Order: sequence, then C-alpha cells, then structure tokens
Amino acid sequence: MAGTKLAVIYYSSTGTVHAMAERLAAAGEKAGATVRLRQVAELAPAEAIASNAAWSQHFDRTKDEPRATADDIVWADAVLLGSPTRYGNIASQLKQFLDTLGPQWTQGLLADKVYAGFTATMTAHGGQETTLLALYNTIYHFGGIIVPPGYTDPLKFADGNPYGVSHVTGGNNDEPLTDVQYAALDHLTERVLRIAAKLRD
Repeated sequence: MAGTKLAVIYYSSTGTVHAMAERLAAAGEKAGATVRLRQVAELAPAEAIASNAAWSQHFDRTKDEPRATADDIVWADAVLLGSPTRYGNIASQLKQFLDTLGPQWTQGLLADKVYAGFTATMTAHGGQETTLLALYNTIYHFGGIIVPPGYTDPLKFADGNPYGVSHVTGGNNDEPLTDVQYAALDHLTERVLRIAAKLRD
C-alpha cells in the first residue's frame, strides 16, 4: 500500500465528520499512503453559521485549512468522501463540490479509482445508510469502484454499517467517537488502500 495516493474529502459543520476524516487520514499515513485531507468550501450564509455555537467554532477553527479541488480526486488512487446527513442525503456543500467535477468526469479522469464514504447523524436511524447510498449514486456516474467495508472483519458486527462508516452524535450533537468507530475507520482505510494498490499494479 506504500505509494498509494489517498484523498479524504469531506464536509463538516460542527466537527464530527472532521474528526472522522482526521482519523482516516492518520490511518492512511500509517499504512504508508500519501494523503491529502481536504474539506470542501462552506456555502452557508454567515448568519446561519453564527446561529449555532458549535458550527461557528468549527468554522473558525478550520477556516484556514486547505479546501478540496478537482485535482485532489484526479490525483488520488483512492477517495474517501464524508458528509453529515441532511434529511437522508449528503450535505449541499459536498454535493456542490461533486457537481463541479463535470469537466473531469467527461474526460474519464474520475473513473477506475476506489471510493467509499463516511457519515454522521444525530440519531441512530437518522439516514446513515441512505446518505451513503445517495453518495454512491454519483460514484456510479464517475465509473468509480465502490469498495464498501461490508462485513469483512468481525469489528463490523459492532460498528454495524456495511455501506461505510457512521457515527451517532446524540441529541446535543456532542457524542465523541468511540473505539468502535475508530476501529471501523481504520479498517475502511486499510481496505480501500489494499484494493487501490491492487488496481494500480
């Protein structure tokens, strides 16, 4: 897996998906991959961000971090895409980024790469599966190769999500990631890198 290029591209409003993305990036580096960790641009108006203290704090904390560009996907052998759930779908910020990739798509530059997703919701049945499935609709159009975790490791029976990795943040949106989620994130990273390395060779 050494030398494999991994892009972790995500949107996070209050920081949960950001923490998941950081864990994925760290797992990728540990596995020997070259990693780009990129958050997509914020689209929400300033007054909406200011209305939520956690959102405002996260925005201020990450405003100087590098933003995702089309080149980050073109460059990568494997791409992990993350978004909080918005009514069972991905956030508009990530969707807008994906919608700008038409020029790269028409040239076939997004095809034949490994893709997988991760998400978070406030409630246990808040749309985690539908969000990941909705995300993968775009990947089908790219000609990407979706590599879900499935139940390829016993830990997935604890994590319980064969579509990707997900976390429940709780009603106050402040439940931290647990060892179960960290293990699932590590496993997802290792799996996509292993498959991407085989395809690259």
